[in-house]
Amino acid sequence: MSTFLFPLFTNLAGRAVVVVGGGEVAWRKVQLLAKSQAVITVVAPELNTSLQQWAEQNKIQWHARPYASHDLDNIWLVIAASDDTALNTLVSHEAEQRRIFANVVDDAELSSCQVPAIVDRAPITVAISSAGAAPMVARRIRARIESSLDHSIGTLTQLLQRYRQAIKQAFPQLKARRSFYDWVMDGPVANAIQAQQATLAATLLESALVSPPSTKTGEVLLVGAGSGDPGLLTQHALRALNQADVILYDRLVDPAILELARRDALQLSVGKQVGEDHHATQHRIHQLMLDHAQQGHTVVRLKGGDAFIFGRGGEELEFLRAHQIPYKVIPGITAALACAAYSGIPLTHRDYAQSVQLITAHRKDDSPIENWHTLSDPTQTVVVYMGLQQILHFITRLQAAGRAADTPCALIENGSRPEQRTLLSRIDSLAHYAGQHHFTSPSLLIIGSVCSLAPTLHWYGEQINMLEDTTDTAPLNQTLELLS
Repeated sequence: MSTFLFPLFTNLAGRAVVVVGGGEVAWRKVQLLAKSQAVITVVAPELNTSLQQWAEQNKIQWHARPYASHDLDNIWLVIAASDDTALNTLVSHEAEQRRIFANVVDDAELSSCQVPAIVDRAPITVAISSAGAAPMVARRIRARIESSLDHSIGTLTQLLQRYRQAIKQAFPQLKARRSFYDWVMDGPVANAIQAQQATLAATLLESALVSPPSTKTGEVLLVGAGSGDPGLLTQHALRALNQADVILYDRLVDPAILELARRDALQLSVGKQVGEDHHATQHRIHQLMLDHAQQGHTVVRLKGGDAFIFGRGGEELEFLRAHQIPYKVIPGITAALACAAYSGIPLTHRDYAQSVQLITAHRKDDSPIENWHTLSDPTQTVVVYMGLQQILHFITRLQAAGRAADTPCALIENGSRPEQRTLLSRIDSLAHYAGQHHFTSPSLLIIGSVCSLAPTLHWYGEQINMLEDTTDTAPLNQTLELLS
C-alpha cells in the first residue's frame, strides 16, 4: 500500500538549512533552496566549482570537513546529498531522533520529507510528488503542466495580490467575485500582462472595479502552426489550442496539429483553394473572426508556417484593430527554416552564403518582380514560397537574370512531415526532375550553394540527389505539362 504524503509548503526564509555533500546533486538542491531565501550551510570536505564560487561570494556557509552530529543543532531542515550511502543513512537517523525533517536524495525510505517536481511561476508554485514510487512519472506530469501554464501567470498573481482588498470591497458576494477573477484571468488584463504591459493591465483592472464588465470580452489569437510537424509547435501555440472556443484553420495545417486542440472547440476550415476567389474567402475569414469574437469567444486563427511570412496575418490584424477586437500574435516556425533544417541545408554558412532572402513566386495582382539582380548574387541563399508551377516559372526568370545554370538547389515537398521528399539538382535541370519524380504542392525551393551540403548533412525523409547527373533534360514547358 502506497504512503500518502501530506502536501505542505514551507516558509524557509531566514531559517537555517544544512546540505550534506558538495557535488552536483548538492548543488542542484542548494540552487532550489536559495530561491526560498533560506540560510544555507553546506557540510563537505570539498565542493564542486559552482558551490565553491557561492561560498566565496558568501551566498552559502561552508564547513570544510566531514559531517558531525552538531551540524543539526538549531536547524529546520537537512538534506543529505552525498554519494556515501552510509553517511546519508546516518544523517537520516540522527535527524529522525531530533525530530528534524530530512530529505535523502533518491531514497524515499530514508526521507521524512521529499522535494517534489516543481513548476515555478512565483508566487504560484505547483508541486508534484509520486511519494517516491516513480519520480519519472512526476517529472512527466510536471512537463505537461509547464507547457500549459504561461509564465505571465506569476506576474498576474502579483497584480491581483496588490488589488485583493479592493476586489473584495467591490465584489463582496463570493459568486460575483469569482466571476470577476475569471474575467481578469481570461480577458484583457491577462492579455496586457502577457504583452509585458503592466501599467495597462493595472489601468484595465482599476476601471473594471469602478465599472464592472457586463460580458466576457472575446479575442483572436493569430497562431502560426509551423510547417507541419506537430513537434515544432511552440508552447504558446499549444496553450492557445487548448484555450480556443473556435479554430479557423488553413488548408495546409496538418490534421495531427488539430488533434492537439481542445476537444469541444468548433473547428472551421477556411483554407483557400486554387482557382477560387481568394478575396472573397479572406473577407469570409475576417467576418468569422469578428462574429465569434463579438460573441465572447476565444478565436484561434491557425495559419500554416508563420502568419507574417507570406500570409495575410498583417491584413487580419488591421481588420481586428479597425473593429476593436483584442488580439495576440503567436509566431510559428516558417517553412523556410523548417524545410531547410529537416533537409540538412544551412540557409547561411560562412563558406557558402552570407545572407538569405525569402520570396514568394505568387504576388498580389500578379505584379512582376523588379529586383532580379539582388536574387542573382551567388553569395545569397534564395528561398521561394508558393505554388510549384509558379516556382518552376520563377527559375527561368532567375536564370535569365544571371543566376548560374549550375547553381545547386533543393525542392522540398511536404517539409517536416513524415512524407517529406527533397530533390537536389542544378537549377537548370530542377524542372525536369520535379516532373520526372512527380513532385506536387506544397513544395518549397531553396537556391544557392548551401544546397551542396545536403547530400552530407541530410537526415530526414527521402532524398533524391541529382546534383551530379549530367543527362540532357526536357524543356521547361514540357515539364510543366507533366506537372499540370
